[in-house]
Order: sequence, then structure tokens, then C-alpha cells
Amino acid sequence: MITIGICDDEPKMQKALRVPLERKLQLLGEEYRIQEYASGEALLAGSQTDGLDILFLDIEMDGLNGMETARSLRWMESDTILIFVTAYPDFVFQGYDVHAFHYILKPYEDRKILEVLEQALKLLGNLGEQYYTVEQKSGILRVPLKHILAFCSDRRKVSILTADGKLDFYGKLGEVEKQLPDYFIRIHNRYLANLNHITALEPDGCVCGDHFLPVSRTYRQQLEIAFARALLQ
Repeated sequence: MITIGICDDEPKMQKALRVPLERKLQLLGEEYRIQEYASGEALLAGSQTDGLDILFLDIEMDGLNGMETARSLRWMESDTILIFVTAYPDFVFQGYDVHAFHYILKPYEDRKILEVLEQALKLLGNLGEQYYTVEQKSGILRVPLKHILAFCSDRRKVSILTADGKLDFYGKLGEVEKQLPDYFIRIHNRYLANLNHITALEPDGCVCGDHFLPVSRTYRQQLEIAFARALLQ
């Protein structure tokens, strides 16, 4: 299980971090626990720092600030992966003193949060197979992302296309897109395709697995650039 700490004296900022972190960890199929602290003092109290794998730590807090908290953590010989969050990039350079792994600037961008989280998980060696989780009446299904060819929307319904068939659920394609890694690319208002499964581009579409998917003019250039880069890797 991965244990993540969020230390920020603003409840709104705690939530702004927690929500995308939870969404991503669920997508990855990771067991996790998120612990929240409203101050550096609360974080350091007792043995609460034991077992924290990753810590998102606000630098500007009342009382004990983030830099002082980080120094105390390192003095306690904590090897927690430390990620600073701050509205002021000038503070970031002080992070070298406490071996900070990364930093995120406020206001948060979900993509940046998830990018830094993935890097931290790789460092932990915990980034395994990724999944897309679908809730149905029969229970929760986890579909490996590497098996998904594309997502297709039709009004309020979204379909997952795989080599073995199709899985439908209710949702919005825009919300699905926010949860996916960068190799899922928008090719049409109704389609998100897995770039790893696209084998050919045609004048009016692309070949993705055994499917021919439409590509709109709006997304054509973006797809061509992404496809060319993939071929060079």
C-alpha cells in the first residue's frame, strides 16, 4: 500500500490535490491511503510521519512553515519522497537543502500533479499495470489500459473498444480524457484513441487495432504529429 501525505493549512488546497491523486491511484489499481494535515506541527506530532511514502508539502503555512517542517523530517531521518507545493517559484531553490524530489506551483493543474505523482511512483518502484475502472451494477471492472483500443461516446454513453469486444458505461468523454495518460489522444469529438494501437493513418480516419476510426479535421494535425513521434521512439 502507498501512503501519501498532504500538508496544507488551506482545506481547499488539500482537496485540490487529493481529488486528482485519488482518481489516478484508482486508475492505476494501486492500494493507497491519503493522510491530510493542516499544519507542519500536526504532521510532525508523534509518529504520524512514519510510513509516509510521498508527501505534498505546502511551503507557506502559518506557524511552522514547509521548509522548517521539511528540515525536521530530514533530521528525523525520514526518506519520504518530498514534493513542495507553493505559489512562489523563488522558494523552490531552497528545496535542495532538504532533498526535495519535485515541486508544484499553485494554482494546481491536474496534469502537472499527475505527472509528478507518476515520477514519484516510478521512484518507489510501484508503477505497475494501469487500469481504467468502470462501475456497473454487477460490480467494479478494471480494464487494463494497454488492452483498450479507444473510447467512443454516444450522448451519455461511453464505449470502451478492445480487441475482445465492447464495454459500455454512462459518462462523458471529456471526464474520461482527464483520467488517461498522454498516449490516449483525441481524434474526434466522439473518439479517444490509444496511440500505441494506431498502425496507419488514412485520409479520413485511422486504423486502430481491427477498427477503422474517424479522424476529424480539427484533430488531424495533432494526430499526425503524435503518430510521427511514436514511430521515432
